Amino acid sequence: MLDPVMIISRLGGVARGATLQKHGISRKRLAREVVAGSIDRVRAGVFALPQTDAAVRTAAAHGGALTCGSALTPHEIWVLTNDSIHVWLGENGRRHEHPDCTCTVHHFQGRTRFGRVNVETALVHLYDCQGDEAFFAAYESAWRKRMLSKVARARVRTALPASARWLVDLARPDADSGLESLLRLRLHILGIRLDCQVTIDGVGRVDFVIDKRLILEADGKENHDSSTKRHADRVRDAAASALGYETLRFNYAQIVHDWPTVQVAILGALTRLRASS
Repeated sequence: MLDPVMIISRLGGVARGATLQKHGISRKRLAREVVAGSIDRVRAGVFALPQTDAAVRTAAAHGGALTCGSALTPHEIWVLTNDSIHVWLGENGRRHEHPDCTCTVHHFQGRTRFGRVNVETALVHLYDCQGDEAFFAAYESAWRKRMLSKVARARVRTALPASARWLVDLARPDADSGLESLLRLRLHILGIRLDCQVTIDGVGRVDFVIDKRLILEADGKENHDSSTKRHADRVRDAAASALGYETLRFNYAQIVHDWPTVQVAILGALTRLRASS
């Protein structure tokens, strides 16, 4: 006799009752397994294993699969915002209300499914959901983590609107963080070329250098909170200054939430440096 736990596991941890019945599992058997606690009824006609990821279960309760940032963050791919559970319902999927629902719904092309979409699909959906910057930062993060083969990158590029494919062409596999990706994209749009991950004798590796004189450092949320790290940064900045460099250091909040101020600071520094050369 087929084991419903094994079948649901092979189907990704969530399955429709109709699918299980096609595998020979009767409704009575499903009801007994729910009472026994070996499987859970997520909603009418949909079942999950107790250990199935909570977000996957929520998406199934809503009627679909995790996508966008909700599908990327479990892979530790950098996402710009991840404020709710994003659910893909397919082109014509039905939305199911559930307790405490805060889901963001997408009706992108394709058939409704459960689970978590793959990285390629999530990136394409992310572009449609959040636009250029969110896509670019997540794409570079996924590439750095070796989750996008050459063939996969080509498929993502093809799936994007023609007007957005330049983002894939600009992307690199060595961005250290999403903040670096955002900085490079925004400065590219301003027509500013910068060298990435530059090693300077006596200073070490820095995030960016513009015009061989201006250093830009992007400090993430998790970095530079301790006094030891802040001291190390000041030592590096002093060493760079002795070599004729000016250093601008920005944190997560500045880059993400106060870009106009960051932009003015960069343009002002470039104006000063170019005037003095």
